[in-house]
Parts: sequence; structure tokens; C-alpha cells
Amino acid sequence: MAIRVVHIGTGNVGRLALGGLISNPQYELVGVCVSSKDKVGKDAGELAGLDVTTGIQATDSLADVLALNPECAVYCAMGDTRLIESLEECRTILAAGVNVVGSAPGLLQYPWQVLPDKYFAPIEEAALATDTSVFITGIDPGFANDLIPLAFAGTCQDIEQVRCSEIADYATYDGATVMFDVMGFGKPFEEVPMLLQPGVLGMAWGTTIRQLAAGLGVTVDEITDSYEREPAPESFDIAAGHIAKGSVAAIRFEIRGLVRGRPVVVVEHTTRLREDLRPDWPQPAQPGGSYRVEIVGEPSYTVDICPTSRRGDHNHAAIVAAAGRIVNAIPAIVAAPAGIRTALDLPLVTGAVVTR
Repeated sequence: MAIRVVHIGTGNVGRLALGGLISNPQYELVGVCVSSKDKVGKDAGELAGLDVTTGIQATDSLADVLALNPECAVYCAMGDTRLIESLEECRTILAAGVNVVGSAPGLLQYPWQVLPDKYFAPIEEAALATDTSVFITGIDPGFANDLIPLAFAGTCQDIEQVRCSEIADYATYDGATVMFDVMGFGKPFEEVPMLLQPGVLGMAWGTTIRQLAAGLGVTVDEITDSYEREPAPESFDIAAGHIAKGSVAAIRFEIRGLVRGRPVVVVEHTTRLREDLRPDWPQPAQPGGSYRVEIVGEPSYTVDICPTSRRGDHNHAAIVAAAGRIVNAIPAIVAAPAGIRTALDLPLVTGAVVTR
């Protein structure tokens, strides 16, 4: 029998996840919740960008979709700029007896020793009280820096360091809030964006650091971070808007999990808005962007992950991957023990084979 699912949030990831729910016979989509008034009343198929009519019209009421008695909610609402609100919404969903799989809030990927207990303890309590579970995932943070490095680490006799990198040109990424408000592209250098405020990098990717460390069987003593930025040599436009000459046009940052003073788990991001910026920084394995896992040990590995798509470029492919990971994990989460679940808890999640 198909799993009854409601969907919440139809932004970049949410729209693609919604399409995955509609087209997958494992699921029965029974409701859609949106935050924009102009999306209320629209058919789920239209919101997903599909040429189908589902008969399911979007509402802006979370209570209304929860009243439909779903088994699972796919939660893809914005979490980066509304952490407290998204945590409370997840708690509300779990308290209603509904499992949660989603892309936000990212800190629930592995909150222990990263997020103060007072923020996630109510979520765990709600899940335990209703025998439900929650799993937050994506591609980065997500499978590119949890499943993939741990799979290769499972072949090593010893490990000195695991480094996970995203190297990408974000010029075609059209998420203006993330690009400008969170990451600070197009902003003057004296303006420090949300992501680069003291401690935020270490918290945002601290979930990845702590989860990898737990999977490797080590305890991280300290998390440190650093970043550098590069100005635009001239004014130009990107999908999300305008980049003025002299404003931020490239960012490179690193988060290090230290074990006895040595960086054992490292996450690195190199993000450009033009491929000619800072050629001395790491370069992707394919034009546009890729993910890289490097393990120093015995044996050592360098693994490049190059997402591509029939419907878009590397940025679109990465979002499709995040949405696919979320949708494919639904059966495992419905069957999982109650509580906050992580990639370390779940069985192997795979996708369905489609015969055309």
C-alpha cells in the first residue's frame, strides 16, 4: 500500500521533491503546504513544474495538511534564515504523529554537540511520545559528506584525514536569499553575511564534522573555521541578480574537526560566480562543479562526484540529488525507531528503477 505523504515548501529543493512524490507509485500525495500566498490554490502538479493535474490544491495551513492523517511529511521549507521557526514546525509535525523527512532545518542532520540541547530536545521528546522519527538530509551537508566518505573509509586499514569538498560555480543558482543574504555574494567586503558571522560556519557544518567523526569512531575535541573572499573584477549578472564591481564574487571556506590538535575531519567549499576567479583555488573535476572526497590513509583515495542532469546544469543536478535522497528515504524513516535519525542509523537507501 502506498505511503500517505504531505509536502511542505516548494522552493528549489521542495519543487523537485514534490515532483518526485507525484511520479513515484510508492507514495500517495494527499496535501501540499506553501508559504507564498500566490501559490495557495494551485495544483500540486503545477507547483512541481509537471504537466499533470493531481487535484490536490496547495494551502498555507500546516494544521490543515496534518489533519489529512499522513504517515510522513516531506519538509522543504526555508530553514537557513528561520531556524527557530523551522525547528518548531518540525516539532509540531512530529507531535501530530507524522514522520518527517526533509532538507531543513539542516542542524537536525546531527545536532548533538552542535546545537544546544534546548533547541532539539523538544523535537526528540515529541518524536518519542508519538513513535515517529525525523531525518534531515541533502547533498552537502548530506550524502556527499556522510555516506560517500564513510563507504570508502570502510576499506581503510588506517585513516589520518577525511576531507570533503564542494567546488562549484554558483552563477546559475537562482536562490537569491541564500546567495545574497546567507552567503554574502554581491555585498561589500565590510559587510559580513550570516554564514560568515563568528561560529556560524562551525555550526552549519559542525553536523557533518560530528557525524563523520562518530562514524569513524573518534571524538572531535574542537571545531575551527576560516574563510577568504575575492572581489568581482567588473560588474556582471548571475541568475540570482547583479554583482557589482568590487563586491564579493568568490568565497572559499574550511571547517576543521580537530582530534588532539590535528585536523582529522575537514569540510571545504570553493564557490565562484565566474570560472576565471582565483584559478589558484581548487578546481572542479568537471566544468561548473563537482564534489570531492579525499582520504589520507592506507589506502588513500581521491573520489570526484560529478552530478549531471538531462534537464539542467551541475547546480540543477545537485538539487535533484538532494530531493531524490529525501524522497527515497521516506520508507526507511516510516519504519525507523522513534527519534532524530541520521545517516548512521538508516539502512542503505536506494532509488527506484524506472522502465520507460
